[in-house]
Amino acid sequence: MARQKVISAAEAARLIPDGAIVTVSSSSGLGCPDAVLKAIGERFDAEGHPRNITTLHPIAAGDMWGVKGVDHLAKAGCLARVLAGSYPSGPSSAEPPAIWKMISGDAIPAYNVPSGIMFDIHREAAAKRPGVLTKVGMETFVDPLHEGCAMNAKAAANPIVKRVNFAGEDWLFFPTIIPQIAIIRATTADERGNLSYEHEGGILGPIDQALSVRNNGGIVIAQVKRLAAADTIRPHDVVVPGVMVDYIVIAPDQMQTTNTVYEPAISGEIFRPLSSFEIPSFDIAKVIARRVAQELRDGDAVNIGFGISANVPRILIEEGRHGAVTWVIEQGAVGGVPLLDFQFGCSSNAEAIVQSPHQFTYFQGAGFDMSLLSFLQIDKGGSINVSKLGVRPHVTAGAGGFVDITARAKKIVFSGYFTAGAKLDVADGSVSITKEGKVKKLVEAVEQISFSGPRAVAQNQDISYVTERCVMRLEPEGVTVTEIAPGIDLERDILAQAEFPLRIANDCRKMDAALYRPEPLNLQLRPARGTLQ
Repeated sequence: MARQKVISAAEAARLIPDGAIVTVSSSSGLGCPDAVLKAIGERFDAEGHPRNITTLHPIAAGDMWGVKGVDHLAKAGCLARVLAGSYPSGPSSAEPPAIWKMISGDAIPAYNVPSGIMFDIHREAAAKRPGVLTKVGMETFVDPLHEGCAMNAKAAANPIVKRVNFAGEDWLFFPTIIPQIAIIRATTADERGNLSYEHEGGILGPIDQALSVRNNGGIVIAQVKRLAAADTIRPHDVVVPGVMVDYIVIAPDQMQTTNTVYEPAISGEIFRPLSSFEIPSFDIAKVIARRVAQELRDGDAVNIGFGISANVPRILIEEGRHGAVTWVIEQGAVGGVPLLDFQFGCSSNAEAIVQSPHQFTYFQGAGFDMSLLSFLQIDKGGSINVSKLGVRPHVTAGAGGFVDITARAKKIVFSGYFTAGAKLDVADGSVSITKEGKVKKLVEAVEQISFSGPRAVAQNQDISYVTERCVMRLEPEGVTVTEIAPGIDLERDILAQAEFPLRIANDCRKMDAALYRPEPLNLQLRPARGTLQ
């Protein structure tokens, strides 16, 4: 038997040297090794060490509802630099997380790097290659022609990405970052350090992170719920082999996801009846989700993001069309029913849970058919901001996988309200605006370019924007209104509420009045790809 690997969280914290680069596997509360992160923060409070560490987070570590994650480390002198695909986020009325105070206060350089690129950086480090060459993020905030992923002045002064010419084309180049410590999480470890994930809702890149550290002489720490005897985990169930794991920390109370202790349907151990999924009540958000559903094609693989579109799977359940498309989400679930709220990022009844880095390769190469996403702002070129809200930065989590997903996606349907704060009534097959929103969301220039409209036009991507009062498409000539909701006045409710001129399609038509009634739609999906019409 291999040497004993089980140590306490406090002992694990003592393994982190000053100045270390530490990679952490997590997605908010899902998969977060919070006990180890907490112990590191407590050691710093008691001893002043470890000092000046850099942390890498492909997806956010922690949340604002009880799993502190990176906030355990967000202390002056402890955390020196952070690169993350996303960050803890929450309501504007709540106190910002400590990490956001450090970012907004320019206390440390902080970077928002697309999640898929973060995983790519780990793979390059593991293989001892010089860095990531990619077109993901070009002409967005990722591009050094804009912000180069920098979230504050200190980050802008220390760039991590540059444009290079390779084989006659422009690319983004991220030099390799080599971590010395990996802190990952699993459900079970055996005495030899083999890790299995039977209670997890996602497999968030632990083997990529472990390899990046192991191949460069570092230390891999795994937090788990329980310990099993050596050689009792079936080989096909081992996700990370013990030869890549140095130490095990047992944390029996680790949460499955944010606010979820354990639900076996999340980890695919049981399947829930479709009748157990709550169908959204009839309101304007449901109207938008229904119209988004009308864009689906039978048999498609469809990525889905947070926001209004997250309800589309439940629209299909209500319409008796569950299974007509296969949902794919960035944390790795394929199929099933994507979950909402604190369980977002997981699916119940999934067909498969693949490792998140593999899912991102699928997204970056546009192997899927369509993505349903949200918007904060749309500008005159059709560009989208989802990642930055300067007046309330902690309300957004950053870009996460949004840039990876949208970089080459064949078809994207963005959804959201036309203005922010409007009071809307929906009844009798139409919508009325009782009080217009104070904040325009169709703006001259977005605050941050999360998605580039001009690049999408150049790549012939199919881009639509669905709101409660109209549907728009991105055409080479500009953002174009193609459908208007019943009850909506084109001049007063649409054109006057945009900061830039909208085009009106020659064949502009009324949206289906059935969308604005509570009864099911009898939803008919577009024919499957390749179907003769």
